[in-house]
Amino acid sequence: MADNSFDPQQIISYEFPVTTFTYTERDVALYALGVGACGSDAVDEKELKYVYHKDGQGFIKVLPTFAALFITGATDTFAKLPGLQFDPNLLLHGQQYIEIHKPFPSSACIENRMEVAGLHDKGKATILEVETKSYEKKSGELLCMNRTTVYLRGAGGFSKTSPPYSYRKYPANQVLTVKIPNSQPFAVQEDCTHQSQALLYRLSGDYNPLHSDPTVAGVAGFSRPILHGLCTLGFAVRAIIKRLCNGEPTLVKSIFGRFLLHVYPGETLITEMWLESSKVLFQTKVRERNKAVLTGYVVLGQLTSSL
Repeated sequence: MADNSFDPQQIISYEFPVTTFTYTERDVALYALGVGACGSDAVDEKELKYVYHKDGQGFIKVLPTFAALFITGATDTFAKLPGLQFDPNLLLHGQQYIEIHKPFPSSACIENRMEVAGLHDKGKATILEVETKSYEKKSGELLCMNRTTVYLRGAGGFSKTSPPYSYRKYPANQVLTVKIPNSQPFAVQEDCTHQSQALLYRLSGDYNPLHSDPTVAGVAGFSRPILHGLCTLGFAVRAIIKRLCNGEPTLVKSIFGRFLLHVYPGETLITEMWLESSKVLFQTKVRERNKAVLTGYVVLGQLTSSL
């Protein structure tokens, strides 16, 4: 059992080392295929731009959820936080928030600067929130910010005060609870994932065997390897861009996703969308089990004139 008597002040003041992430046009195209681009139509005019351009690969477009790749392996650094002890097998990725500050180039070297943005004692678990600001190394410009929220089961109960310890460095209203309307959705997108979807997506850098090894998946309680949660988020945001942005990814300004349930590769994802001014609320369900697996919202810079 973990020793949970750490000093939270040491956690929130911890200085992570600066990391870099380099990607090429090939990585951009591979990621797009991993989240279903051109999956039902290889020459889809709204999605071919993510994998091909007639003037060369340097001109392909980058999906905004590609930002999540910049922090690949970030959870490995959480074990370095002073005094925080947890079982990595009990870590759950609960939420992801992404702010887009500038459209991503088709290739770049990224410099990542991380800091703890939230720490909450939930008794049997600790909620840890880590922000990563990603800068283009060549220009120094801020491209995006990721805020990753993880649940560390078995690592709670560290508070020495009542009420339990809770720290957040960002405005509480920045990420709101998503309430799915009872009304009919404004738009719906259906995507069939492939049996090999997780094997394809893992080539973008997330090699967790939970998504490829049947034995590991079985130990975790699943009948077979499951799809990455960030892959499901990529499917949902790509669907919103296609249906509500006329295929223009630069309209997306921020993204929030809450992971509810696993997806098995080969299942059908149905993403339902509701418009609230410049915000798109969404819910993604699995058709075969009739279960919601993801909820969230996307904030758009502007809506297309066709809506």
